[in-house]
Amino acid sequence: MSTDPIFETDFVKEMARQMRALDTYGTYAGWTVEKILDPYILTKERKANIPLIGDPDDETISRVKAFYNAIAVLIEKECKLLAVPLVHLTHEGFGRAIITVGKLVAVEKTLRDVHRFGFPSLSKMKDDADKLLGIALERIGQYPAVAGL
Repeated sequence: MSTDPIFETDFVKEMARQMRALDTYGTYAGWTVEKILDPYILTKERKANIPLIGDPDDETISRVKAFYNAIAVLIEKECKLLAVPLVHLTHEGFGRAIITVGKLVAVEKTLRDVHRFGFPSLSKMKDDADKLLGIALERIGQYPAVAGL
């Protein structure tokens, strides 16, 4: 296993939990976190092999949902309020990800070209998640009465 400190972060640990939860056949048993999260990493070479236009497969959609589920869990951990993720996609891979806390929309992200969902690196994925988490916590702080409903 890698000694990179990113593997000790709450986000990466939660992403590994989310991915293992999707593994109904035990395929990931014995896999390292690095290997489990590898499908999220789209290097330039990997991205070049994915067509510009295409429909997302079930595995890709599951990875998108796991990403937003992990952010929702981290929101709950920080503010002690239930965070509910919703990912709605068309068959063509366009849609929206929303995380609500109470009656508050804490995270809203338009999704495009989901068949190409991924990040250049694990640290970029964590940075994007941290940004969404920061926005959510700021909104919850601004509207605690709405978030508490």
